[in-house]
Amino acid sequence: MKKILITGCKGQLGIELIRQLKEMEYKLIETDVHNLDITNPVAVRELLEAEKPDVIINSAAYTNVDGCETDLENAFKVNAVGPQNLAAEAYKIGSKLIQVSTDYVFDGTGNVPKREYHTVNPQSVYGESKLLGENLMKEINPRHFIVRTAWLYGEGNNFVRTMLRLAKEKDELSVVNDQIGSPTSTKDLAKCIINLMETDCYGTYHATCEGSCSWFEFAKKIFELKGIKIKVNPITTEELNRPAKRPKYSVLDNFMLKLIGLNSFRSWEEALTEYLND
Repeated sequence: MKKILITGCKGQLGIELIRQLKEMEYKLIETDVHNLDITNPVAVRELLEAEKPDVIINSAAYTNVDGCETDLENAFKVNAVGPQNLAAEAYKIGSKLIQVSTDYVFDGTGNVPKREYHTVNPQSVYGESKLLGENLMKEINPRHFIVRTAWLYGEGNNFVRTMLRLAKEKDELSVVNDQIGSPTSTKDLAKCIINLMETDCYGTYHATCEGSCSWFEFAKKIFELKGIKIKVNPITTEELNRPAKRPKYSVLDNFMLKLIGLNSFRSWEEALTEYLND
């Protein structure tokens, strides 16, 4: 029976990975910051040497994009040193390593979906720290999958749940209309990761639901599908005025997944409809 270690098991993606993997023939090692600090090389070494997992899925991350701007040291520790530690030990014991990354490694310019070979150019501490994590892992462990995703929602705090909560509290909302991306269900992403880990097709992959929209359009679709009547006003990124720079256009093209015949992602609308009906 294959042994799979998951970091960040209490996050949105971690929860969904465990849900899907428990239905299959795997032995799971569930870790989160309470029982594995990935920034501590000794802790990582001791656990991995003891358990010797066949696959490590690193879904642990410092994802507070604005927080990263002021907490630079911890951002780089979790998002770069953590993957480095996991990669070093994974290499020693022969484990495959899957690193979950982000659209923030790109600068958000242009209007053509980004493919895996397009030039990275992060504009925030979050993006820089995630890119360094990618690069360190690539240098250390050839048995790696880097899976870049975006606009993720699942079990936990996310944009969809925030919109539904705010709709109960307010009569109208203002939502950014000049950032374009692909809302992505953790259900689709977890399925993609599980499919990938069964292969030896190592490398970098873009992994988001198909199609794109703005946050404003995303919010409107949520309310439409739930039959909620609320006024939604489009605003600009400048009006929102957040500390970290957001990519204006961060649509990812699942190009490599398509090339190897593993692009199982649904349209963002279909995945969202299922999520709201669950």
